[in-house]
Amino acid sequence: MEEIDLCTADGRRLHAYSHGGGRRTVMWHHGTPNIGTPPAPLFEAAERLGVRFIGYDRPGYGGSTARPGRSIATAAEDAAAVADALGVDRFAVLGHSGGGPHALACAVLLSNRITAAVSISGLAPFTGDDWFTGMGPSSEASLRAATRGREAKEAHERTEAAPDFIDRDWAALEGPWGWFGSVVAPAVANGPGPLIDDDLAYVNPWGFDPADVRVPTLLVHGTADRMVPAQHSERLAKLIPNAQLRLEDAQGHISVLRTAEDALYFSSAGS
Repeated sequence: MEEIDLCTADGRRLHAYSHGGGRRTVMWHHGTPNIGTPPAPLFEAAERLGVRFIGYDRPGYGGSTARPGRSIATAAEDAAAVADALGVDRFAVLGHSGGGPHALACAVLLSNRITAAVSISGLAPFTGDDWFTGMGPSSEASLRAATRGREAKEAHERTEAAPDFIDRDWAALEGPWGWFGSVVAPAVANGPGPLIDDDLAYVNPWGFDPADVRVPTLLVHGTADRMVPAQHSERLAKLIPNAQLRLEDAQGHISVLRTAEDALYFSSAGS
């Protein structure tokens, strides 16, 4: 894994990653709370497909400078800076969970550079109470706190709650996707600040319209997901012209990643 630090135009530091040397490039957009190391469970498939994985820590996570008040749209600026620093012109974007909206931001705002977009277990823009339908109690409480502003969200983060994983999620974490342990621990090592920034961004205006996505797009979701319910990808599929929607029966937020190799193939096909 190659790791570099780069300086953005506004003087922030971004910590970026590159793995593999394929002629196709896919940028990984991580979830909440993770750092941006590309997903090791997909490295074998990436090598087989000739994919170079790149990624970066979103502001506040890992080695990247915080950017309070950031929107989802600001990911496009940072993604472009990372791609430039790594010598990448055109690339696909692949996001899981909270990474999904950030991948879609790139698809809209960097449309001349993005070859395809994939969102797995991703969120849709906030619409009000109906947005929470199907969420487990921990996820709903956390995101409802974000709708009340930073102070309420900070107070919520001083409480403890178990994630809304289903049994299949826990089983997936006992296998290759136990990799998440290596990206969650460093993401929360310095406190909940970047997680708070993420959640505030999800429930506030994103700064772009998913309906403006024009690149080939795949939306993947488990029908039993209790952290981000499948209705979020279903809504995105209605917004994004010609998006492909794949609903995985009885899969959860993590277990749906059993389909991630297919998603990687989709993302790399046009890059």
